[in-house]
Amino acid sequence: MIQERLIKIARSLLSPFSILYALVMQIRNVLFDVKILRATQFDIPVIAVGNLSVGGTGKTPQIEYLIELLKPKYKIAVLSRGYKRTSKGFILATTETSVVEIGDEPFQYKTKYPEIVVAVDSDRTNGINKIKEMHPEVDLVLLDDAFQHRKVTASFYILLTSFDAPYSSDYLLPLGNLREPRSGYRRADAIVVTKCSETLAKSEKKQLVKALTPKVKRDVFFSKIAYAHEVHSDDQSITINSLKNYRVLLVTGIAKPKPLLAFLEDNEIAFDHMSYPDHHNFTNKDIQAIEKAFGTYTEAKKIMLTTEKDNTRLKGKLSNLFSIAIRPQFLKNETKFEQSITNHIDNFH
Repeated sequence: MIQERLIKIARSLLSPFSILYALVMQIRNVLFDVKILRATQFDIPVIAVGNLSVGGTGKTPQIEYLIELLKPKYKIAVLSRGYKRTSKGFILATTETSVVEIGDEPFQYKTKYPEIVVAVDSDRTNGINKIKEMHPEVDLVLLDDAFQHRKVTASFYILLTSFDAPYSSDYLLPLGNLREPRSGYRRADAIVVTKCSETLAKSEKKQLVKALTPKVKRDVFFSKIAYAHEVHSDDQSITINSLKNYRVLLVTGIAKPKPLLAFLEDNEIAFDHMSYPDHHNFTNKDIQAIEKAFGTYTEAKKIMLTTEKDNTRLKGKLSNLFSIAIRPQFLKNETKFEQSITNHIDNFH
């Protein structure tokens, strides 16, 4: 009761700022819609993946899903702003580029898929132009976290929203986590509700679709997080079933680790969890604290476990470190989703 009252008080205090923010964003979007503010369109397909809220909707695994789907047939480039990188401007990633230069997500893309073009630039228009200039063979560009980057008009928009915090029940910053008003969903060509339960009822889906697309109908898909059956280090693999026999120290620096915690618990894996903020830059002090905690384990079989994204920032700093991969798995209509993408690319011109 007291907590609910405090929330109501906080919302009443923050409401004027959210209203002001909403007004600014609405004006900005209208100016782009009526073409007073200039947006660039390109002569190759540009597929933007993003969300209306701040972080934690599964953009990285969705981009990797698209890479896996499209790379057998097309020459792909992925362009990101490179969140929390130390560099500025446009950088074309190579297998020698460090994670601090381009950010953890682009580094992960280039490490897992060295054959594709990966670049970073906060100016997406400049970034795409540079990619086309340096790699004219590229057939299409995947824009990572670019739903609000309206200076580029993507040819296809994929909007992600997590089941546990859909944009339909969220509020604008600073009152909530929305970057722009909910009406921004209208720009989407496809909406994917991520991190769903596999047992999600048909009635729940129907109700959520109605809430997410109140005025303009869009295709809505539902997906869950599918974890790999093994965890990997540089030279070793352990099955999830065998992980029950290990003492596990889980280290995460992601926005929403709860699904991973639930997965480990469901598989009866005992673990301790050291949690850090999303995209956390692990300092020497952090590494020492992690090693100290791990050093208290007396079991013969013990490992440190982290996510693929965190592994990009922890690799080489910790020994006995394993990571677990994830990918989105559609609950239904996966073929329809994939065909909507490939049909768009094939019919682009």
